[in-house]
Amino acid sequence: MNKQTETNNRSVPTGPTKMTPSEAFVETMVSNGVTDMFGIMGSAFMDAMDIFAPAGIRLVPVVHEQGAAHMADGYARVSGRHGVVIGQNGPGISNCVTAIAAAYWAHTPVVIITPETGTGTMGLGGFQECNQLPMFQEFTKYQGHVTHPARMAEYTGRCFDRAMSEMGPTQLNIPRDYFYGEITCEIPKPSRLDRGAGGEASLNEAAALLATAKFPVIISGGGVVMADAIEECKALAERLGAPVVNSYLHNDSFPASHVLWCGPLGYQGSKAAMKLMAQADVVIALGSRLGPFGTLPQHGMDYWPKQAKIIQIDADNKMLGLVKKISVGICGDAKAAALALTARLSGKTLACDATRAERATVIANEKAAWEKELDEWTHERDPFSLDMIEENAKEKPFSGGDYLHPRQVLRELEKAMPADVMVSTDIGNINSVANSYLRFEKPRSFFAAMSFGNCGYAFPTIIGAKAAAPHRPAVSYAGDGAWGMSLMETMTCVRHNIPVTAVVFHNRQWGAEKKNQVDFYNRRFVAGELDNQSFAEIARAMGAEGITVDRLEDVGPALKKAIDMQMNEGKTTIIEIMCTRELGDPFRRDALAKPIRLLDKYKDFV
Repeated sequence: MNKQTETNNRSVPTGPTKMTPSEAFVETMVSNGVTDMFGIMGSAFMDAMDIFAPAGIRLVPVVHEQGAAHMADGYARVSGRHGVVIGQNGPGISNCVTAIAAAYWAHTPVVIITPETGTGTMGLGGFQECNQLPMFQEFTKYQGHVTHPARMAEYTGRCFDRAMSEMGPTQLNIPRDYFYGEITCEIPKPSRLDRGAGGEASLNEAAALLATAKFPVIISGGGVVMADAIEECKALAERLGAPVVNSYLHNDSFPASHVLWCGPLGYQGSKAAMKLMAQADVVIALGSRLGPFGTLPQHGMDYWPKQAKIIQIDADNKMLGLVKKISVGICGDAKAAALALTARLSGKTLACDATRAERATVIANEKAAWEKELDEWTHERDPFSLDMIEENAKEKPFSGGDYLHPRQVLRELEKAMPADVMVSTDIGNINSVANSYLRFEKPRSFFAAMSFGNCGYAFPTIIGAKAAAPHRPAVSYAGDGAWGMSLMETMTCVRHNIPVTAVVFHNRQWGAEKKNQVDFYNRRFVAGELDNQSFAEIARAMGAEGITVDRLEDVGPALKKAIDMQMNEGKTTIIEIMCTRELGDPFRRDALAKPIRLLDKYKDFV
């Protein structure tokens, strides 16, 4: 297709026009700027799929539909545009539920298109028939069910609009026979909200409270990333001299090189961030819902400042005060609100002005102490980990080298990360420890499964991110358990020339859950051990590159080599790092208790 033809085919008809419902569906997607979709082909939408290519839409065929929905998530989080996923009615669609749930908790504007059984046989239990709306009811902001072929464009446009206005997944459910026929319709123009700073009264109240703060702290959340509000957050922080901490798994919400950046809160986060948070008298939660898991005690510290006044800013009014007691709630865009607060504080004498130099010293000292601790924290120190270190030192991996300490590996990976990198992390023990070591300079660089915490997230998500930003280096982290749920998408990378780099921590166990068995079940390990083949060899069998690392000095060079091949040769590389069975702190000690057994036959299982 030549450039002129491509341009013409991206032009959308204006006014009422005769077309087929398939054409109305495709043209509405074109109107919304869709250029990429992820899924597996199916007869249910084949009439529309037949015209994707001439409309300038690429369908990336995947290995499994869950991977497709994760790719749509990654694509949207990098591009700031919709991610789109589609599949065959019934089993193809049901495979997407987990990934859509993850997108929901990440506030990602993914549109899942769910062709459904034809209207002529609905309710008869036909081939691949199921009721598809209830499956996604819990994890979508809006569900559009096309009720007549003539309304195809209307419902399609509404799903795309609502995904952006409510920042979350929407579902477009289409009976498969409604793609056919002849209709007259008008392609709706995309409608996007112009978000404001929030109410004048609440902004004034927040500014007055900030004027009295002696030790303000800013939590920079996902809303800062979504609103492209990094510069406005910086300006507010600099006016206050306030330390900025990242909300949990939003490590890209403030540049790590900034003097006021202090690292992430939450599980395996920054001790510097937590110690500074504990001193706060006023907290500005900028674009953060203050989720319960992201504010739990960590490193033995219950750091949340219970007497502090909380100013919470969120675009969704339902989040205000939902988790933490707040003093001021502002329903507004993070960018506009930060700008409005900075303007209100400009030219005024603030209580914190008198302590600016003193606080700067405290911030610098806490950050330096934490970096020194990370440098010296070469291995885990709990009794189980020490036993594993001793045991693993007597073993040799199949590659012949040594099993490496996970923390040392994570530090070396951090040092070797290129500028402008995008990183996704899976759920699991080593991946969670990585929270201490992942730092970024720009937004839309870090992706995790957030509160849903599903395995198999990281790899397909980084593939979607790479599809959206092929000019940026893309790296995923996964443990060997989670890797088993997504490694098949290596073939997607190879088949469709989407090169990424995957780091797999090969420690032969389901580490996160096994840690619970260490702490609560007296090391009675059930279903936690994994006997794996070489993931590097499997990668090579799939047509990718595979590197096995079993020496610490090879970690950084392996990552650099893989990224060089990704960016300059279009190669996908799987880096398999042989790790000891050390385990970091459990996800949450509040979720389990020491077992009690009442039946005599179980008396020893305590």
